[in-house]
Amino acid sequence: MTSNAAMFDVGDYVVYPKHGVGRVIELQDSEIAGMQLQLYVLRFEKEKMTLRVPFNKAEGVGMRKLSSDKTLKEAMHTLTGKPKVKRTMWSRRAQEYEAKINSGDLVSIAEVTRDLFRPDDQPEQSYSERQIFEA
Repeated sequence: MTSNAAMFDVGDYVVYPKHGVGRVIELQDSEIAGMQLQLYVLRFEKEKMTLRVPFNKAEGVGMRKLSSDKTLKEAMHTLTGKPKVKRTMWSRRAQEYEAKINSGDLVSIAEVTRDLFRPDDQPEQSYSERQIFEA
């Protein structure tokens, strides 16, 4: 590896927001379209998929190490909290929800889940809200 220091090592388990938990199986130098790239090679056993992520894009796509106990407790505390009702336009809220989900941050995802969850005794949510919640 040349310039960028690796944030993850071979054997580390990582969370990739769109695919879940995978394992770094290799650090690879490749030439793609005439450019030298350093890549993490990730293996997702559940999906039987291998993914290559450039070092310089890993943080931007939300790739992270598994969460600590402290973060898990904070996310659980967030889930048990009272939902925050926002009075902004739905399109703006939907963008915020998607950004939080795609960030890969466990506490942010817990906030979205808490805010979109509707018990049976509450009014039904819109189709768009249901779609984001189910995703």
